[in-house]
Amino acid sequence: MVRPVDYACHGEIVFVLVLNAGSSSLKFNLFDMAKETSIAEGMAERIGLADGSLTFVFESDKHKEVLPLPTHREALHAIIERLKAVVLHDTPIHAVGHRVVHGGPKYGDSLIVTDEVLADIDTFAMYAPLHNPANAMGIRVAREEFPDVPHVAVFDTAFHHNIPDHARTYGIPYELSQKYGIRRYGFHGSSHSYVAARTAILLCRPLRALKIVTCHIGNGTSICAVHNGRSVDTSMGMTPLQGVIMGTRCGTIDPSVVEMLMEYEHLDYNGITDLLNKKSGLLGISGVSSDFREIELAADAGNDRARLARDLLTYNVRQYIGAYATVLDGVDAICFTAGIGTHSTFVRAKVCSKLSFLGVKLDPEANEHGTGERIISTPDSRVVVTVVPTNEELMIARETVR
Repeated sequence: MVRPVDYACHGEIVFVLVLNAGSSSLKFNLFDMAKETSIAEGMAERIGLADGSLTFVFESDKHKEVLPLPTHREALHAIIERLKAVVLHDTPIHAVGHRVVHGGPKYGDSLIVTDEVLADIDTFAMYAPLHNPANAMGIRVAREEFPDVPHVAVFDTAFHHNIPDHARTYGIPYELSQKYGIRRYGFHGSSHSYVAARTAILLCRPLRALKIVTCHIGNGTSICAVHNGRSVDTSMGMTPLQGVIMGTRCGTIDPSVVEMLMEYEHLDYNGITDLLNKKSGLLGISGVSSDFREIELAADAGNDRARLARDLLTYNVRQYIGAYATVLDGVDAICFTAGIGTHSTFVRAKVCSKLSFLGVKLDPEANEHGTGERIISTPDSRVVVTVVPTNEELMIARETVR
């Protein structure tokens, strides 16, 4: 239990609520920033459906209940009621940090939410139509619930905002790029920033002196070239659809495929967007699932389509690592993170198996065993390979305090 007398705030931000609003979900994490520890976390799911659910985790005790959650407003109310009853009691929340997927061409840093910022987040739904509207809705509801505390928008795109022009420019007429803000933005910025910094600590070297390729491999996947602590290129593009094949997203394809499918499958804009974002990727290739754990089981059992999906993922990741080795003019470290990158020994081994030209030597024992942050390459490997579980929520909390 958190007691008000435990901390003398003196105007400092101590208790930060981090919110990540999706179209039908609301993920939350309450941090004590005096210690940088998570106090309670969970998720409201199936918002808008009769059988909504709220998962609440506090002191390793996980509780899930089914309850009606017609809107995000009711979902947040339910979350706050549990936090007050179980954790906070009379202790106030001092600030709320919000994950926002797209900051558009305007925002390259986290910032306090104002009416203007919120309107811009709505506008930038043109770049992230599946994400920004839900993010904006979450902010509106939270501002109503907590009108007297600062709210901070932390953008997925911010870490990549200043990648070089030659890395972010598409080969369309320049005037159109400028008119509509069409460029590579990149995503998972909080994750790439966090794991690059943690990798530097594992190497006992300053981040500002390292060339790192960070591989965020999960249901959404992106690869990033980090030079001296800064993103200089990343695999996702104007939207999270570009790059490596993902759970349900197609990744990079020939744009003419879109035209062909729209014509011959009689798809409108919404139809093709749904197909490429929700029915493609590992799910579409394997025909099994978007969950990589199920794909691995099916592949090991002899399912050829599951094997193809698994091979395509590892091939794509390897392609980007090779490309970013040239972008960085050498690599000091390769970091694996997110659900698949952290847990799949097969993916890490398969990716690294064709990187001997870089001097990568994977330690099979270290790769197969161990948990948490660790080095999984041999002592004589020219490139250090690390596994770092990401902590995007902590990064959002830190940005909120900053």
